[in-house]
Amino acid sequence: MTISQQLDLFYRKNNLPENGGENEDFFSLNFKYFSIKLPNSNFRKKVVYIHDIQHVLFQQDTTWKGEAYIAGWEIATKIWKHFPINIMSLWAMGFSFLIHRKDVIEGYKKGLQYHSLIGHNISKEAILSLSLKEVDQLLLKKTPAKFNRFVFGFWIFLALIIFSFPLLFVLVVWGII
Repeated sequence: MTISQQLDLFYRKNNLPENGGENEDFFSLNFKYFSIKLPNSNFRKKVVYIHDIQHVLFQQDTTWKGEAYIAGWEIATKIWKHFPINIMSLWAMGFSFLIHRKDVIEGYKKGLQYHSLIGHNISKEAILSLSLKEVDQLLLKKTPAKFNRFVFGFWIFLALIIFSFPLLFVLVVWGII
């Protein structure tokens, strides 16, 4: 089964629009009691399939538990080198660490064994035609990085700052702090 076929199943299983919503003008961040509708930027439209392939590759759903794992994985694979996706990944890592700490850590440790798909110079069509096993082999590092708790701590600290920034901004604007 190709990645394209796997993604179609993933989108149906998780009640997502066709192509992960890459053609939509907005996307939603769903929380326990509410959702936030955000503009679907051109950059996000171009890379959402990469994020979704990661979900398929590691059998993670679109709950915050699954997003926690993927956010940790993305930071470990150095997706932070690619602006503005790095801001989205760090924000998700910060929020997720507060509610699914174990999954962020697990995803981060797994990510140390892989290269990021976004860093490869492979066309979308070529990636979508590969099998899951071929993508796994393509991304797997020959020599995995070792877990360093100080480096991980730095990323968590930065992620929590980025997650907190919108709230701090609102509090400053309202004169609360």
